[in-house]
Amino acid sequence: MDGQIVNQIRKLRFLHNEMTQQELAEAVGVTRQTINAIEAAKYSPSLELAFKISIVFDKPLEEVFSYQS
Repeated sequence: MDGQIVNQIRKLRFLHNEMTQQELAEAVGVTRQTINAIEAAKYSPSLELAFKISIVFDKPLEEVFSYQS
């Protein structure tokens, strides 16, 4: 089962007053590099971090992240 978690973070940041990666990182307690790696699909966030990110954007988890097999 080789799948990938994809996300809408870049688009959501743009729609959220053009939030920077740094601003999002500070809001959820990680580094900017972590947000960058998640956006680039090089790193899958923990479930806790995924929820924190979705809360920042006030979106359901499945509108921020999805799994593609």
